[in-house]
Amino acid sequence: MRALLASLLLTTPYQAIVHAAPADAPVAHSVSIAEHVAQVGDQRVRYLESGTGDTLVLLVHGWPQTADEWRRVMPLLGNGYRVVAPDLRGIGGSRSPSRDYSKAALARDLHAFVETLGARRVVVVGHDIGGMVAYAYARLFPQQTTGVAILDVPLPGLAPWNMVAASPQAWHFDFNKQHPLAETLIAGRQRLYYRYFIDQKATNSKAVSDREVERYARAYASADQLAAGLGLYRTFDQDAAFNISHQGAMTVPMLLAGADGSMGQGIRPMAEALRASGVREVEPAIIERSGHWVAEEQPTSIARLIKQFVTRLP
Repeated sequence: MRALLASLLLTTPYQAIVHAAPADAPVAHSVSIAEHVAQVGDQRVRYLESGTGDTLVLLVHGWPQTADEWRRVMPLLGNGYRVVAPDLRGIGGSRSPSRDYSKAALARDLHAFVETLGARRVVVVGHDIGGMVAYAYARLFPQQTTGVAILDVPLPGLAPWNMVAASPQAWHFDFNKQHPLAETLIAGRQRLYYRYFIDQKATNSKAVSDREVERYARAYASADQLAAGLGLYRTFDQDAAFNISHQGAMTVPMLLAGADGSMGQGIRPMAEALRASGVREVEPAIIERSGHWVAEEQPTSIARLIKQFVTRLP
């Protein structure tokens, strides 16, 4: 994404909220993380949970990751908030008979899951593909969404999507869509593929250890799990149609954050596109000293960013 930044910069002045932090190191904490499995309709949902509080912070992972990408962030949010992070449909420990991987379908999954938790004040935070799901969640359930945060990802159908999708850095968009070629080439080589991909998108690739990459590889190991991950990309045209058709006034406050080593200033045209589509309150932010894997490269900054956003919500 770095090469993309210059082409996305505009000449007009731009004020961003910059959240700076030194390179993050493991932080001592007392908030534990529990792992659970819930049956929601015909779906099995594996999720992580920490903390307590009246506000539920729902953390949505990206690809090729799982709920485990949030393990360094969750304890930092657990003092004051109830934090949950589920595996998306068909990935990791979650199972579903459906093969619909559109972001609207995944958002409906999450809404049904949240209803089982009995939460009234819900803030949805999504990274990468999870950010696309978080946006669909806010569009489908605005009255039940207190706030939504989208971290380092463009939205299909909304600027600067076409520019990002056409850039060399987005080569995996088209590769992951190739069926059944992608499965044929990736099966049995998930660890190698994910390690390469993570390294290419990181400012600090050591922030995602080989052990964590191995955990992600296991989460996409079976034919169905691998297809679920690739299915997230194969529905981009469907996602774009949803985003284009679901416009109009939306009062759910939105945080839009890009890593300075990834989306960065690309959030500016994205924020403008969201306002043009009817989102009334968009707060842009830049995550310093981070590549695309913001929850692992800068967990302290991400936790602080989320806390500051939540405290400003109605």
